[in-house]
Amino acid sequence: MTLIVQLKELINKPGNMKEVVLEHTVSEAIGTEVMGIPAGSTLSIPVRLESVHEGILASAEFTASASGICSRCLDEISEDIDVEIQELFMYRPEQEDDFVVEQDRIDLEQALIDSVVPALPLKPLCSEDCAGLCARCGIRIDEDPSHSHEDPIDPRFSALEGFGEG
Repeated sequence: MTLIVQLKELINKPGNMKEVVLEHTVSEAIGTEVMGIPAGSTLSIPVRLESVHEGILASAEFTASASGICSRCLDEISEDIDVEIQELFMYRPEQEDDFVVEQDRIDLEQALIDSVVPALPLKPLCSEDCAGLCARCGIRIDEDPSHSHEDPIDPRFSALEGFGEG
């Protein structure tokens, strides 16, 4: 997955700006094992590129459809997430992990990944009032709200089971 943008008209011209819309098909899923943007999804990313003295400032705001599983009942879910990218691509990087302008272009791939993951919900839910699964038998509690189990006998008293029966 690469999101390369050519910048010839912006290099070393502080104050200049251009806007582009990148249409990108995700080749590998982006996110966590619980929730993410699935492979094959198409993203439309409007990017604003501004030339500054240190490099190129790339900004984008877009909505993407993420899918995953409910953290309570394990049903499949899908929801829209708002993603915001704002990264400075430096002409001369100061640290090893700085984004860099290389050969009059930038690659927004890592900036996209770094922005999507924090936008995902930590504990996605199919609904706010999802009751989840029964800890004993695994039945979905929303399907049978009156579901219950008899309290188990404390193993310390198991020797008394049947005491007093005829």
